[in-house]
Amino acid sequence: MISFILNDEEVNTGLPPGMTVLDFIRYERRLTGTKIGCREGDCGACTVLVGELKNNVLTYRSVTSCLMPIGNASGKHIVSIEGINFPGLNPVQQAMSDHGATQCGFCTPGFIMSLTGFCMQDKNEDVIASIDGNICRCTGYKSIEKAAHSIEEKIKNRGKEAVLDFAIKNGFLPEYFNTIKDRLALLLKKSEETEKNLFSINTVYVGGGTDLYVQKHEEMVHYNSDYLAGISSLTGISQENNHCILGASSTATDLIESDIIRKAFPNFLKYSKLVSSTPIRNMATLGGNFVNASPIGDFTIFFLALEAKIKLKGANALREISLRDFYLGYKKLDKLPDEIVSTISFELPDENTFFNFEKVSKRTNLDIASSNSAIKLTVRNNTISKATISAGGVGPIPMVLKKTSEFLSGKIINEMNIDKACTVVDEDIAPISDARGSDVYKRFLLKQLIRAHFITLFPNLQPQKFQIAYEEH
Repeated sequence: MISFILNDEEVNTGLPPGMTVLDFIRYERRLTGTKIGCREGDCGACTVLVGELKNNVLTYRSVTSCLMPIGNASGKHIVSIEGINFPGLNPVQQAMSDHGATQCGFCTPGFIMSLTGFCMQDKNEDVIASIDGNICRCTGYKSIEKAAHSIEEKIKNRGKEAVLDFAIKNGFLPEYFNTIKDRLALLLKKSEETEKNLFSINTVYVGGGTDLYVQKHEEMVHYNSDYLAGISSLTGISQENNHCILGASSTATDLIESDIIRKAFPNFLKYSKLVSSTPIRNMATLGGNFVNASPIGDFTIFFLALEAKIKLKGANALREISLRDFYLGYKKLDKLPDEIVSTISFELPDENTFFNFEKVSKRTNLDIASSNSAIKLTVRNNTISKATISAGGVGPIPMVLKKTSEFLSGKIINEMNIDKACTVVDEDIAPISDARGSDVYKRFLLKQLIRAHFITLFPNLQPQKFQIAYEEH
């Protein structure tokens, strides 16, 4: 049985754990305010909120329910648009009405849920970023932006008042939200997940499912699947001496909110904005990104440059390998059928370490990369003592540019040496022409990303001195 709270009702269901939350809400509970749109996590029409109790703290995040299996809803609070309704309009709904921010209305519930999620965050950084996973075909967005900024004004003076207390007192949320923390604690005590049922060779293990459900939506309902996102031993971000240890079920948002990550990478928030949208970042796990083995997996490329190591846990053994050795060929992994990725570790940057991540895609918040790259440099006296460059979209696997990295080691940082390194790149990669660009374009693009790394990290470089050539074929 899978147990969770849907709005104000406790649910216990024996339905297949691979069924999506979207289908459960609409077809099993007939709550049709949550809309079916793209079923790929792009449009945001199916956005719901997920409340989770971690370390006795209840937090809510927006997710796209079309990509979330009910197996990952276990022990959580799922909130659909019906779960925040009052006899009248709440402040978020009223703002959308006041500013004419709805036309056909199909996307409106998703926008309202995302904006409500923004109101339920301790750190409200950017209200527009909170709706970066929602698409509207009617309004032109300006009216939605005005509504969003008016909502931001309403919570600006919240001060240090607890988020839920403020939201309930000011009519953003119904009173029943006061009971959820205690109810989830009881639910988790009754149905606490353990690892005793893991490590079966006949089981498909699912992290966030954000790509798997796009690829195999119909099939996932029928798979013998186990869901890893809710297992506490696979989450958490900690520091041991000069190493960072991450649970494989940590999400992209967990990284964004981690003080350890933010201190190590002051530009991490900027990097993360290149990785999908807010609801997807709230769901997608690091382990899932690695095991999915996409040649353009954003966080795979990020951690390859950091020379990360992963621990693979099986029924009877635990082993550690380098992330770069994990990929044997296209979608082929050094992983036994009963193994799962349990942790990721890497050495934290010191004062001599320079790091950067770059990505090019057609749509910043929603699209996969045409090419992406990360770089880690150890630099002393303007000389590179060690370089590690990773790249995606230029071969069958996410890769480290071995020859290019070796070439840069020992070189002075100047325009000439960077240009020479870009000629070595051709020996490292073997891109193919596809929907995201020709092989010639991808070679050119990666070289530009490498130049962008250096221009970003060393502003004294002069871009006009680079020798850039692109031959049409």
